[in-house]
Amino acid sequence: MSLNLIFKALSDPIRREILQHLRRRDLTAGEIAARFSLTWPTVSYHLQILKEAGMVIDERKGQNIVYSLNTSVLEDVIQVLFEFMNRKPPSSKLGK
Repeated sequence: MSLNLIFKALSDPIRREILQHLRRRDLTAGEIAARFSLTWPTVSYHLQILKEAGMVIDERKGQNIVYSLNTSVLEDVIQVLFEFMNRKPPSSKLGK
């Protein structure tokens, strides 16, 4: 896990909003693009940054690529942030 890539991914409000949409359900690139007034190449760029950070995974289903949230990476980030603050994370899967 590269914190630099994760913080880069989280630094952009569009990418944070994409993560919010994916939190609700898995989406295709077209479904993501429809939620923004962005070109397909711009949406593709943002998805690539999120994939490089390990925050989003993609899976081909027929002619579509479906994107989903990689919750294990987000849990790891939360764990690191709690360690920075010298605190214990709330009881959940994080306390593994």
